[in-house]
Amino acid sequence: MPQSLNRRQLLGAAAAAGAAATIAVPGAAQAHGSHGHSPSRVPRDQISVQLYTLRNQLNINLETSLAELRRIGYTRVEHAGFVGRTAAQFRAALDAAGLRATSGHVGIPQPFNASTWEKALQDANIVGNKFIVHPFFGQGANGAIRDPAVYRAFAADLNTAGKLARRAGLQFGYHNHHAEFFRQTGTKLTGMDILFNETDNRYVHFEVDLFWAFRGAHDPVDLIKENRGRIKQVHVKDLDINASFADAGDGLIDFGRIFEHAKEAGLVEYIVERDDAGSPPRTPADALTTAQRAYTYLEGLRF
Repeated sequence: MPQSLNRRQLLGAAAAAGAAATIAVPGAAQAHGSHGHSPSRVPRDQISVQLYTLRNQLNINLETSLAELRRIGYTRVEHAGFVGRTAAQFRAALDAAGLRATSGHVGIPQPFNASTWEKALQDANIVGNKFIVHPFFGQGANGAIRDPAVYRAFAADLNTAGKLARRAGLQFGYHNHHAEFFRQTGTKLTGMDILFNETDNRYVHFEVDLFWAFRGAHDPVDLIKENRGRIKQVHVKDLDINASFADAGDGLIDFGRIFEHAKEAGLVEYIVERDDAGSPPRTPADALTTAQRAYTYLEGLRF
């Protein structure tokens, strides 16, 4: 997917999202907390990192890379696959590093297949997940999906997957990109509206990727206010001036303004991610620098 927008497109998207209040100069969120009360902070034990950020580095040396994440200060991670290991082998590597994979990205089968999904749930429990999250929807062979019936059918599959996950002792979530924010043909609803409206809050929560919400011209604070208690996880991914990726705290997103609504959201996990952290022209090891910078930023953030 193209990751750059021209200046007019970026400013148009920002305006559509009401971003004058939400996108600020780097470090702007540090100014929060001066309202006559003690500033809030991100709990250290709720800071995580999506291992997709480090995928190239993990393929070079899984054990050393996990140990480095623990040295930085992370105690939890979100996996996206098992780096060529079985679930048990991957769990052993996490244990050796002193990390917990509290969350994992695992796609539900399409068309839905209960036995395939139950095997994925078994692996999630072996690894020690608390959350299992479907990572991607909204784009088909012809581009962004604009058919509301497709979204409604998918929402039904999410409900089914969530029921089975709950039976297995897991909480099931959905992770967005930007295509979900297209208005669906013949309605005033976006695909994301349909997913929020058509899924059962007993079985499905949301992991809002803050970068992709802004790229979809939506303010995460509005998503929280419209869907109280349903956003248990966020991807802390920053947006640079070219509408591409940046290390958390170095870009345009005022994370503190969003996190002020953590209780309203139901937020319990702040997951660092940068899609291109270790990809050319960056080196695989640069992803560890991204992880370090993001952890330091979140640990020091006051809002």
